[in-house]
Amino acid sequence: MRRGSVTSVVCFLLFQAIITAAEGGPCLAKNFGSDSLVCECGATYCDTLEPVVLPLLGSFVKYESNKAGRRVERSEGKLLGTLLEEELMFKLRPSQKFQKIKGFGGALTDSAAQNILALSPEARLNLIKSYFSTEGIEYTLVRVPMASCDFSLRLYTYDEVENDFELKHFSLTEEDIEMKIPILQQAQALAAKPLALYASPWTSPTWLKTNGALTGRGTLKGTPGDRYHKTWANYFVRFLDEYAKHNLTFWAVTAGNEPTAGEILLYPLQCLGFTPEHQRDFIAKDLGPALANSSHKGIELIMLDDQRVLLPYWADVVLNDPEAAKYINGIGVHWYLDFLAPIDMTLPITHHLYPNFYLIATEASTGSYFWEPRVILGSWDRGSKYSHSILE
Repeated sequence: MRRGSVTSVVCFLLFQAIITAAEGGPCLAKNFGSDSLVCECGATYCDTLEPVVLPLLGSFVKYESNKAGRRVERSEGKLLGTLLEEELMFKLRPSQKFQKIKGFGGALTDSAAQNILALSPEARLNLIKSYFSTEGIEYTLVRVPMASCDFSLRLYTYDEVENDFELKHFSLTEEDIEMKIPILQQAQALAAKPLALYASPWTSPTWLKTNGALTGRGTLKGTPGDRYHKTWANYFVRFLDEYAKHNLTFWAVTAGNEPTAGEILLYPLQCLGFTPEHQRDFIAKDLGPALANSSHKGIELIMLDDQRVLLPYWADVVLNDPEAAKYINGIGVHWYLDFLAPIDMTLPITHHLYPNFYLIATEASTGSYFWEPRVILGSWDRGSKYSHSILE
């Protein structure tokens, strides 16, 4: 989105809080031996939130969670016009604008779907309400993998029939039909407004790849503009077509999950390698035109979908080509190598250079490093990492 004017009038807003009881259902706290508590959600009870509404002029509403056990606790206060000792002071510059927030959400992977469906129907309903309804945190963004990803129980694509360039054998799998689609339909029915779904492929079918495998170092055979690349672009469209048959439409697609992973020898997870030059030409000659000429008018295309350490170089290569840039709406970033890429050296520079293309965090998962435990229920540190990344 466009950056607004940076000329500003500094407002000094002093907060005086008055704690009030939330009208939603309180947290049913449970301790799993970690450094903080979790709220238990089951078949008979799940904590809820009251709908968020704008406060009266001159006042504010605050929601707070903390390590000691507060969970989305509501408080109200009035904005004061005079400075009191030891009060918190915020400086707001309303005229200084950056990009709009599209929303918040998560990924519906195969493993997430399997765990949700393992619950009883009553517990499942409460859980989905807590994520998507006005009684919960109202997720609006959902990332949907196209076929298998690193959170799948098996390796698969939608068409493993050799040389099926017309995709006559393309078909969704049981992971879509029996798992992800029913959950997405239920989530949409419970949400107050349409969900913004975006799809990301991890890998193409093996017969389109140079290494003939779903994992390991490999890219598409041939060169952009040929039948391999056009078939891969049409694969995106077929995915959107099939989900549309279930009344699920997508806001966006990414050009491919972590394209640099497919350039790594012996990479153990599903991947498809692209250099920035390769992604640029694939978008310009194949993916962009395929989406534009499909029935999915207005669907947005997100480039990169990889680590922010690659910016602004990756954006320079792709977006300085007008044939590729005209099909692109945003730039997706992941957080796994953020320690190598200070934010001041990546995202603000990229935004300044390409203000008409939004930046969006498309993936972040704690416990991803091989030395870390996969699940720590009640870990305040992991929650703080997500919060810090979002605020950053």
